[in-house]
Amino acid sequence: MGIHFDAKLKVFHLQGKDTSYCFQIQREGYITHLYWGRKIKKYHQSNPVSFVDRGFSPNPDPSDRTFSLDTLPEEYPGYGNTDFRTPAYQIQLENGSTISDLRYKKHFIFKGKPKLNGLPATYIENESEAVTLDVILEDHLIGLSVILTYTVFDSFNVITRSVRFENHGVQPIKILRALSANVDFRDDQFDFLTLYGSHINERNIARRPIVPGNQMIESMRGASSHQQNPFFALLRKDANEVYGEVYGFNLVYSGNFLAQVEVDQFHTARASIGINPFDFSWLLEQEELFQTPEVVMVYSNKGLGDMSRTFHEIYRTRLCKGTYRDLIRPILINNWEATYMKFTDDKIIEIAKAGKEAGIELFVLDDGWFGKRNNDKSSLGDWVVDTHKLPHGLADLATKIRNLGMEFGLWFEPEMVSVDSNLYRSHPDWCIHVPNRSRSEGRNQLILDLSRKEVCDYIIEAVSTVLASAPISYVKWDMNRHMTEVGSAALPPARQRETAHRYMLGLYRVLGEITDGFPGILFESCSGGGGRFDPGMLYYMPQTWTSDNTDAVSRLKIQYGTSLVYPPITMGSHVSAVPNHQVHRVTSLAMRGNVAMSGNFGYELDLTKLSIEERKEVKKQVRFYKEIRHIIQFGNFYRLLSPFAGNETAWLFVSDDRTEAVVGYYKVLAQPNEPFISLRFKGLNSEYLYQHIETGRVYGGDELMYAGIAIPKLKGDYTSLLWRFKKVEEE
Repeated sequence: MGIHFDAKLKVFHLQGKDTSYCFQIQREGYITHLYWGRKIKKYHQSNPVSFVDRGFSPNPDPSDRTFSLDTLPEEYPGYGNTDFRTPAYQIQLENGSTISDLRYKKHFIFKGKPKLNGLPATYIENESEAVTLDVILEDHLIGLSVILTYTVFDSFNVITRSVRFENHGVQPIKILRALSANVDFRDDQFDFLTLYGSHINERNIARRPIVPGNQMIESMRGASSHQQNPFFALLRKDANEVYGEVYGFNLVYSGNFLAQVEVDQFHTARASIGINPFDFSWLLEQEELFQTPEVVMVYSNKGLGDMSRTFHEIYRTRLCKGTYRDLIRPILINNWEATYMKFTDDKIIEIAKAGKEAGIELFVLDDGWFGKRNNDKSSLGDWVVDTHKLPHGLADLATKIRNLGMEFGLWFEPEMVSVDSNLYRSHPDWCIHVPNRSRSEGRNQLILDLSRKEVCDYIIEAVSTVLASAPISYVKWDMNRHMTEVGSAALPPARQRETAHRYMLGLYRVLGEITDGFPGILFESCSGGGGRFDPGMLYYMPQTWTSDNTDAVSRLKIQYGTSLVYPPITMGSHVSAVPNHQVHRVTSLAMRGNVAMSGNFGYELDLTKLSIEERKEVKKQVRFYKEIRHIIQFGNFYRLLSPFAGNETAWLFVSDDRTEAVVGYYKVLAQPNEPFISLRFKGLNSEYLYQHIETGRVYGGDELMYAGIAIPKLKGDYTSLLWRFKKVEEE
């Protein structure tokens, strides 16, 4: 395992747990991709790059008509000197030209994994876990160096990639395009899988064959977005949940992104991902550098399920960080759908007491506690307690709730500002805007310009002051609009198109300082629910509010799609009142609970309005989740039935030692004369015996996986089961 360089063949061979990635220095220093897939012991050039004279594919060396970049599988391609496909990068010089020519100069192989300058990324805890390769490419004419960084992990089928641009020339260079990774596959026999959606309808699964031309997803919203997630996978045609080759790409970034696959005239596929070049540029002065975000690349030869579990494990253990990374997450009650912004001190205490009686561990006070926030038209930016609602202050309320035996949490939306706020009246230029243009609002708010240091400093100070003022153990960090009129009053004209990326760098600085400053607080990110569910946010905040849509049926698809990349421990998943506030559907409390218990469990309703029987059911759910949450949050996740494929959904959680399992089965609509239904489990130990806790029956692990278990007949619409299994020594 590790990274090897064959000096004779000029081949780099990256070896991870069960995967190999190979590329070669060709001719005059061009870097050529050779192989990515199942692990091989050594690359002996069984499938070398072929050179053929192709019509209309020009030649850098006119004396050799067989060599053209247009037909070369490149590692980090440019544009303009014989490759007509979409480039990974593009720069512009002072003379207006956009041609560059990067060639291999040197490389370094070293143990460990360096941090990225100003950006979140996967990490290691000791240098023996990973090996890193830096390949330095150079355009000597202009003094541009581009460093391709690859890290291979000892314990994961993961390769991470990023790129650093350095200007060692005498003139400024404007970067127009700087993607983080490019892979040129030798064929196009793939399907393209992505996660699409909208607010309250996030991460639906789209799978379609790739065809000649460009197929792409992107965000131009200033956030990774509800509409597209910064993830895609290329699947072999026969690949499914348990079988076949899958190549997954996920960008560790929370802003504008581009992910695309281009099939060229020779039926090869170019996959690339990185910062969206639309409305982006970066002026690189002499001796300055620019760092691209990291891409996490996962290879699986055992289908989508294996790919997902690889993403889950590395994100849970080597992306999420901080005190709560390895801790059981608390069950919470949030007052948002119970009261919205119309609450009193007494009402909050009343809900908290009901929560404590049910066994809930954390109370979260949502929007409306600050300024004059009686609706969504004012006060964002004014992080001062509203003493009309909380006459004794925040610390007093938090202390009262802690005295009940619960922790206290608080909602913020620090990146935004209301026009009706003291902050905006004092600093109207602190928002993102373009001079002399109207300022579009979303949810009656504008976005603070985090490309400016003084704005970031204000947020850090204002939020930290509140967090230090009361015993707060949880923060929900929200962001409820996307960027329009993108510009900064602090940047010169030549740098205006840097605004969106500088915003992200500012945000990451803010998140880093606040989360490091309050390590005992559990932070959860939110953006109208799942509008920024991405690895960049998970680096700072180890869980995300999965969607503002809390309807149990909708959540089947939302949570199933999210699980393709992100582990269940990162998914906030709550029970809310019915009729549901988003889709007005009525489902049973049992169904709502069984869906919500498949993530980080909680409630979004007024417990005081529940009937005696409903309160008993809530107490039962809370008690049950406490018994299984170590499996849900830290176990291995297996998808059994897809809500995108039919009327039923099923998934399974198995503890790391395979001694415990929890299976969830969900049916949307009742059908006449239904067939008999059985589920085949995955991930168990075939040699173990497992007791079904609900019935006491004992089954073999092999029996549950190969013969399956019968699902009893369920009556009515919106029905579900959540069963536990535990290893026993004998029947």
